[in-house]
Amino acid sequence: MKKLIVLTAAAVLLAGCGDTTKMDKLIEQQENSKPDSSSADDTSSTGWSVGSDYSKLDSDDSLEPIKSYAEMYGIDAANDGFDVDLTILDASMTYAQVFDMMYNPSLYEGKKVRAVGNFAHTEENGKDYFAVIIKDATACCAQGLEFDLQGDYSYPEDFPEEEAELVVWGDFTSYEEGGYTYIELENAKMLPVAG
Repeated sequence: MKKLIVLTAAAVLLAGCGDTTKMDKLIEQQENSKPDSSSADDTSSTGWSVGSDYSKLDSDDSLEPIKSYAEMYGIDAANDGFDVDLTILDASMTYAQVFDMMYNPSLYEGKKVRAVGNFAHTEENGKDYFAVIIKDATACCAQGLEFDLQGDYSYPEDFPEEEAELVVWGDFTSYEEGGYTYIELENAKMLPVAG
């Protein structure tokens, strides 16, 4: 019985392949329109060599310096004296920019950053941590941007309710704790979003 089911399934799958002449013709046209691939110096539109000479990658002078997400895509995220103003970007771009800040913190060290999102607080080992939570366009994923307020503040009296929308700005920095690198806006200020 199992053989019959397997043979029937195979027959259905093979019958589903149908006529492939159109696809074959497209593949043939694409192959014929390619330049001669035998040349090792062939370059694509990006300027990268198609050849297999990877020895150039060992030399530090042949590599371009790492760029921030905004630099790579020509995004001017500066506004009102801020180096990175996350309040002017759409949800997807803001999420991507914060993601880049988390994975390339040295590119943003000392930059003035402004962000908008939902307030979050947690306490761990007797220390309070505050963050603005930035969600992507689908609101399924979130990145937290920790902040340390400038001046004397006490929690909960001087802070909004959890999940309240607020704008936070400060100087970008990163720090090590427990073997992990965290990002933070130090000397930060905050304002609730009028709603």
